Formats: sequence, C-alpha cells, structure tokens
Amino acid sequence: MTDTLKPRDAKEVEDAVRWALDGDRALEIVGGGSKRSLGRPSQTDVTLDLSGLSGVTLYEPEELVLSARAGTSLIEIVELLAARNQQLAFEPVDCGAIFGAIAGQGTVGGALASNLCGPRRFKAGAARDHFLGFSAVSGRGEGFKSGGRVVKNVTGYDLAKLMAGSWGTLAVLTDVTLKTLPKAETEETVLLLAQPDAEAIRAMAAATNSTCDVSAAAHLPPAVAPRTPGHVHRTAVTAFRLEGVAPSVTHRRVTLEALLRRFGALDLLAEHDSRAFWRAVRDCEPFASTGAAERPLWRLSVPPSWGAQAAAAIVEGAGAQVFYDWAGGLIWVETLPSHDAGASAVHRAAAVAGGHATLVRAPAAVRAVVDVFPPQPGALAALTKRVKESFDPKGVLNPGRMWAGM
Repeated sequence: MTDTLKPRDAKEVEDAVRWALDGDRALEIVGGGSKRSLGRPSQTDVTLDLSGLSGVTLYEPEELVLSARAGTSLIEIVELLAARNQQLAFEPVDCGAIFGAIAGQGTVGGALASNLCGPRRFKAGAARDHFLGFSAVSGRGEGFKSGGRVVKNVTGYDLAKLMAGSWGTLAVLTDVTLKTLPKAETEETVLLLAQPDAEAIRAMAAATNSTCDVSAAAHLPPAVAPRTPGHVHRTAVTAFRLEGVAPSVTHRRVTLEALLRRFGALDLLAEHDSRAFWRAVRDCEPFASTGAAERPLWRLSVPPSWGAQAAAAIVEGAGAQVFYDWAGGLIWVETLPSHDAGASAVHRAAAVAGGHATLVRAPAAVRAVVDVFPPQPGALAALTKRVKESFDPKGVLNPGRMWAGM
C-alpha cells in the first residue's frame, strides 16, 4: 500500500480522495508539515502530501490580491510581497521554534487552514479576515470553489471563514486567494519595564485605547523576558509596536511615552531590534522546544481584561510560565510535564475568563487523552458534527484531529 500520495494538481487531489473513499481509507492532509504535531494524534492510513501544489498563480499588487496553490511556501509569498512593499498583515506564525524543527516550512494553505496569526491580530484581524476565496476538494471527492478576488463578493455562505481553522477536516484546499496590504515604512517599539502582570494589562489597555495606533502589545514576565532572542533586559517588559511612515511613528512614540511614564521606566527598540523582537513573540520563541524534555505548551484566548487573572490561576494550578500577546488577549502557557499537561487548570481558567485554550505542544500520548482543541457544548458539537458530515460524510479527511470521533 502507498504510504504517501503527492498530487501535482487539483485533479490528482480529487483522484486521491476518491481512491481513499473507494478503499475506506483515511487521509492525513499535510503541506509543509510544520504543524503536523498540533492536534490529536493521526488516525489515518495514508498521507496526502500537498507540497507538489506550489506556485503563485496570480498577483495584482495594485488590487492588493494574491492567489497561490495551497502548498506554496509562505517564505516565497512573503518575499514576493516584500519586493512590492506589501505583506500578509495577519503575520502568519512560523511553528519551527515551537516544535524544535527547521523554520520556514509553513505553507499558505496551512496558515489559512489553521487560522493562526501573530501580534497584529487585534488591529488587522485573523487569517480568516484576509481569506478571500479558494478552490478545494471535499471529502466526497468533489471539487468546488468559493469566494473570489475582491473583499465584498460573498453571496450565500462565506465558506472561506468556515475553512479557516478547520485544520483540513472539511476539505483539501488546492488554491487560495488572499488580501495583501502595504508594508509599513518603518517601526519602533516602546518598552515599559519591570511591571507586574496586572499593571502591564492596564498599561496595554491604556495604549491600545489611545490615539497612538499601536499595532502590537505584549507582556513578558521576568522569568520569560530573558529567554526572548535579542532582548537585553533582565526584568519584565511590556512592549508596544508603532508602525508607519517615519514622521508619524516619531510623533506617536512621543505621545505614547508621555502616556506610559506614569506606569514606570521606559526604553526603546529601533527598527531592526523591533522586528526581531516581534518575530520572536509571533513564533513563541521564549518557549521554543528543548527536545525530549520539552514542556507542554498551550495557547489561551481570553478577554484582555481577564488575562492576568487567568494566567495567575494557571501558574498556581499547573506550575506554568506564561507571556501575553494581543494586549493580554492571548496567553502562551508552558506547563510542567504531566499526564494531562495541566489541562484541568488551563481549561478551568479559560472557562472562568470566558475564553478557550488549545494544546499546541505535548507528547502524542497526552494529546490522545486530553482536549487539544476547546471542548464544545452539546448544541455546538452537534452542529460541528453535521457540518463535518456535509463536507466529509465518511470521515476521510484528518479524522479525529480536532475532536475524538469526528
């Protein structure tokens, strides 16, 4: 039996899915493989490798739109956009550091299927908000399309939003279309030093609600800040990114510094160091994998005002280390190794805060017995099951990756 299928075009993807249907086989959908260890352990027979579906098929810089085959490297797309002073504003996460793997292996299809995004999330939106359209193959072996090449083109169901974050469980993306945006001319980062978590959350709220147009806000406690590549302070730091043309950045920095001085001492990262710092925050480099002794890693999304309280509960209940992104709305949590990766404390804190948690990194044996993705209440679970059955009635595509039995 063939262990890996590597289609070269959408037609061969259809053939592969139909072959799997005919033989009652389950397919593991893989692009670059950078997120392969995120989710419940694979319950599949054959790997469908989409890396052969590569290449940009359309790029119109003036229209701020790009189309590419799903297996296209994100590095290729980022470099193409940079040459025209454009970017993917949702800052797709590179999971290399998290899993102790080679950086730069992510694909555009994987970025959209996972809906993972970086520090600009609260300003620019998630990956799904930049996902204009796609071509795909359902679990029925049928090719279909949705969306197009402009933002306001949706009639009926906006299936791009449904595919984003579905982790390949509904359909195999073969070609995707995204919105691009101009890249900032320069950036600077204002650092607020030595603040406890709760005070840092208040400072981030003040900054993001000001006229300074902050594009990223993060807080690294003292145990975590020194682990951030390129960072020199040995104390807690709360960071605020300003992007744009140089005169605007300078003006807003002065205003932001005046706002933050009442909280404590300040420092500044110039453009080069600022880009390195936010790349490290985006890719969770403070909690980079250490190999066999790696600690479980969670990604907790909560209302920003609840960030410090939720993190404190997890630190106390699971012996964790944390840092905050999205102005306190995203908490990266590294727990001590255990039979459940600290799941009880993490899910309890998320529920109290009205948020949810995803287990990003843990041994396969742990991921097989705990809720990797947020557990769903009965009505929502039933709806999710019906959607899965509509697109993939025989469970051919990534079965069980998100929830057991689905």
